[in-house]
Amino acid sequence: MTETLAQGAVIGILGGGQLGRMLSVAASRLGFKTHIFEPGANPPAADVAHAVTTAAYEDEAALRAFAASVDVITYEFENVPTSALDLLETLKPIRPNRRALAISQDRLREKAFLSDLGLSTAPYAAVDDSIDLAEAIAEIGCPAILKTRRFGYDGKGQAVIRAPEEGEAALASLSGAPAVYEGFVDFQSEISVIGARGLDGAIACFDPGQNVHSNGILHTTTVPATISPSQRTDAVLIAAKILNKLDYVGVIGVELFVTKDALIVNEFAPRVHNSGHWTQAGCAVDQFEQHIRAITGWPLGDGSRHADVEMENLIGDDMDRVPELASKPRTQIHLYGKAEVKPGRKMGHINRIL
Repeated sequence: MTETLAQGAVIGILGGGQLGRMLSVAASRLGFKTHIFEPGANPPAADVAHAVTTAAYEDEAALRAFAASVDVITYEFENVPTSALDLLETLKPIRPNRRALAISQDRLREKAFLSDLGLSTAPYAAVDDSIDLAEAIAEIGCPAILKTRRFGYDGKGQAVIRAPEEGEAALASLSGAPAVYEGFVDFQSEISVIGARGLDGAIACFDPGQNVHSNGILHTTTVPATISPSQRTDAVLIAAKILNKLDYVGVIGVELFVTKDALIVNEFAPRVHNSGHWTQAGCAVDQFEQHIRAITGWPLGDGSRHADVEMENLIGDDMDRVPELASKPRTQIHLYGKAEVKPGRKMGHINRIL
């Protein structure tokens, strides 16, 4: 028997971006309140949350007060400082658990975890200096991509190496950060599976979505993905295997490359995921409600898809298209309330029912 949080319970969310915003909306529909902890002023989630703490993750007094005001803690991004989590973990349950977060925060540790599970990954090697890089290039070859082990997202913290002579410049661009060298994968498409695991161990996965990137940032996710029934089954089983191994509670995003021979796991994110936004228009229970259900002890919702959907991110000046998009049929608009439009910044998304 799992413990279910009562109506009116408060969910603490570390991070106040658009994912925290949409989690807060989902929580309110189920009768819960949310309390956002965010160092930056006026975050997107502040518009819809019950309470907001604006403080640094190093502020122990603020962290303690935050924990005292909530019943469970979750997070909307991976890069929460370990020191903050060490303290919060002694005060309230954190879901998903610290192990999932720690593994996903370090690309090398993540690759090793996936390999130990028997899952296929791109060939990889740890790179701490130019000697490591030379050995990795000799062993894995080019082209490849050099990524920081921590703190990279949306194409940041990485450099493509197409020939051995480009290695030193790529390494210098990472400013000495510990890195991982990943060989290119000859893939036909990229897909992602949004899965969830409840406190009782139940698992529910949404249909795999097919992803297209532009300038290192997700551009569209479309369902159904152009994969075979067996590939769909395999993708869902891979997500379930990761969820069970981590004793996970909440929603996870698992990105995979589809190759002619296998599904290659690229990475997983221990949170609701950009490639799962399509569920808002395609499913009775979307990924945000599913996450709230999981961490509060509710039964997981039905993840079956009732519509074909294309999700498109609105990046930077795409905001100029909003008036036109608002007039389109079968188009659902989600804007994040960010005050300043910047190139490469996610300002919102649309879900277009196909």
